[in-house]
Amino acid sequence: MPMATYEFGANWLDTRTMLIGRILTDGRMTGRIKHDITEDLSVKFQTQLTNEAGYSQGMLDLDYKGTDWNAQLKVGNSQFYGINYLQSVTDNLALGGEAFWLGSQRKSGVGFAARHQSEQCIATCQVATTGLLSLTYLHKLSDKAALVSEMMWNWNARDASASFGYDYILRQCRLRGRIDSNGAVAAYLEERLNVGVNFILSAEVDHSKKDYKFGFGMTVGE
Repeated sequence: MPMATYEFGANWLDTRTMLIGRILTDGRMTGRIKHDITEDLSVKFQTQLTNEAGYSQGMLDLDYKGTDWNAQLKVGNSQFYGINYLQSVTDNLALGGEAFWLGSQRKSGVGFAARHQSEQCIATCQVATTGLLSLTYLHKLSDKAALVSEMMWNWNARDASASFGYDYILRQCRLRGRIDSNGAVAAYLEERLNVGVNFILSAEVDHSKKDYKFGFGMTVGE
């Protein structure tokens, strides 16, 4: 039987603090708080509350930005602890790593990442001891058009997937689309009706799973 959910939200922003809240008709509620303590140090808190036992989550992040490096500490429920670090090696290349510990499941992992950026393209690579390999590539065709591709491989599960997408900005709207190796297709249209008022259309079609989603929305405020 088809089911529909609706989402209601509120945002509050100033120069240093951001508050975002969402509540769905099925009872789920999400919230996000971000506060810039200094120009280099910020703290974030994200939470999701549900009526289902064990599915409510909370995560606290502490971010610090150096002159040529970034570091982040994470603490979450289920005894989750994480740390990541990214260092610029040259003007175009950055290398980093991350580690986490999930005490409730007695699991840990270590990952390494590389990011290369030029005027027209951005390429990233991530590999982790959890069995995940991720590659992404973005190519900027012009100031208004870009193409992007992504490949993910989980060698533990012997599962791989790839996707291709585009992003095109017109004078009054922005058009984005994606197709993946499983045959799922998605498209998003965001049109600016007035200053601070945007109209959004979205569609996702997955014929193999017989899953079809269509939606529309409106955002008010910059």
